[in-house]
Parts: sequence; C-alpha cells; structure tokens
Amino acid sequence: MKKWKSLSWIVLLLTLVMGLAACGSGNASGNKDGGSASKGSESYSLLTGGTGGTYYPLGGQFANLWEDATGDKFTTQTTGASAENMATLQKGEAEVAFSQTDIATYAIEGKEMFKEKIEGIKAIAALYPETVQIVTTEKSGINSIEDLKGKTVSVGAAGAGVNINAKQILEVHGMSFDDIKPQNLSFEESTDGIQSGAIDAAFITAGTPTGAVEGLSAQNKIKILNIEKDKQEKLMEKYPFYAEDTIKKGTYGIGSDVNTVAVKAMLVASDKMDEDTVYKMTKALFEADKINHAKGEFIKPETALEGLGDIEIHPGAAKYFKEKGIEKS
Repeated sequence: MKKWKSLSWIVLLLTLVMGLAACGSGNASGNKDGGSASKGSESYSLLTGGTGGTYYPLGGQFANLWEDATGDKFTTQTTGASAENMATLQKGEAEVAFSQTDIATYAIEGKEMFKEKIEGIKAIAALYPETVQIVTTEKSGINSIEDLKGKTVSVGAAGAGVNINAKQILEVHGMSFDDIKPQNLSFEESTDGIQSGAIDAAFITAGTPTGAVEGLSAQNKIKILNIEKDKQEKLMEKYPFYAEDTIKKGTYGIGSDVNTVAVKAMLVASDKMDEDTVYKMTKALFEADKINHAKGEFIKPETALEGLGDIEIHPGAAKYFKEKGIEKS
C-alpha cells in the first residue's frame, strides 16, 4: 500500500513539472510572435555622435520609437559621427547610423576621406538641414563670396565635411583655396577668430541656429553671405547631395533672409536589415506624435528623400514612401 502511495506522489510531481514546462514553452512562443512581451527578439545598435551634438539626443528618442514599433531592442552608441559611423557599419559592428548626406555619398563612392568604397549601406531618410553658413561681420566690408579673395577664411579641419563644402562652394564661384588665406579652425575657434580680428570670415556647416555663431552675434552685428540662385543650381547639379536652404530673417539678428545650401542629416542602415523591420522603423519615425527636439519640426516624409543623390533607399523605407506617394527627386 505504501509502495502505491509513493508511486502516486511521483506521478503527481511529474505531471506538475510537465505542466509548468508546457506553460513556459507557451510564453516563449508568445514572446516570439509579438505583443509587448516580444521586446528583445532582435538587438540592433544605433550609431549617433558626441553627447553635445544633435544626433545623440535624437538617437535616444528614435530608439524608443523603434522599440515600441518593432518589439526589438535598439541601443544607442556615442561616436565621432558621420565618417566613423559609415566605417563602423561596413565592419558589421552596428546596423543603423546617423550621417550627413555628403559624407554618406563620399563613403559609397570611395572619395574624399574614404580611400575605398563602403558597400552594403542604404538610406532610410533625410532628416533636417545642416546649413552651410558663410559668416562674417557687417564691418568686414565682405558682401559676397567673391569678396573673400585675399581674405583670411576658416574652412574647417582638413578633410572634414565643412572643409569639402568650402572647396565646392568656392569652386562654383570660380575660386579655390589658392584665392584665400585658408585656416583650419573649429567652429568655436572660427567665431573667436572673427571676434578678435584674426580672421575675416568662416565656413560653418551646422544646424541653425548654431551656438558658436549665436555667441558671436551677441557681441557683433554679423553677416551671412548669400549663395545666389544660379550658383546653388550649379552646385546641386554637380553635387546632388546639396539642397536649397534659407536662413530666416532674425536668426542671429540678421535683417533679411539669406539664400544658401545645406547638406542633410540622415539615417542609414545596413542592407542586411530585413525589409519589414526597416518599414516599421520608417513608419514610426514619421508618424510619431511628437519628437521632442528643436529639429523635430523638420523631420517629415515630404522632405525625407531630398539631398540623397545616388544613395539607394533601403527596400523597407522605400515601401513606406511608396505608400505615401513620395518619390526621390
């Protein structure tokens, strides 16, 4: 009798263990199939920039949006921004990244700072303008880009994006660095140099308003040089990653709108990311209730394909834009 009771307890315990295992198996299946429990089914890295820039805070918001939309995990990484991000993607050490449209173009073409073509990179979308600002002061007597001849001008660090912007803009005006006295200075060094009189003008490519330029305008009446319409068109024809831009009257205290050009901040992804994931990411990005950042107002599907030039669109992003009736110009 005792023997049968012992066997009965063993059978009961086995039944309970098997039942719990079945429940656990059911939950694992549920995690894989979707719903809030599915978070973490895939993990992706999003490359941003430095903590003091725009990419980093936007990246944190995008990661949260994408986790909610896809059920996957997105982890942001601080980096040296565009050029480093492109190289890291090619190594397979991340899947998504911020870049500027011009830097991404150089990467896929193997030009400028890239000695070899970087392959396997696709565009998700252009986000907001990184405006080319040619800054001087009212008292400098410089009224046009041609007036920069013979002047001491900051053109950014050698090989940096702004340095190449300066070369290209001077080029469409029939000029080169030989026509000016170029200085390789940071944005802060540039505005300090204008303030002290050490330099006459500076090329600065950044979202407006730019802190360094705001600091200069607090103590000086500044001037931003126009890029005339015909020169904009010539520039965009040769370098299709540029787009028209306007610095509005009142920015830095300027008295009228300034016509210029911009490259775009953009998102790129590895072509190994599946179409459905990137589709959900793109949809979430442009249909979010609010992106809590000053640049959020620029992030809209209508302008998301501007300035991308020859960079191919990821099939997942292309699917979303096709649904919205938006085509690459």
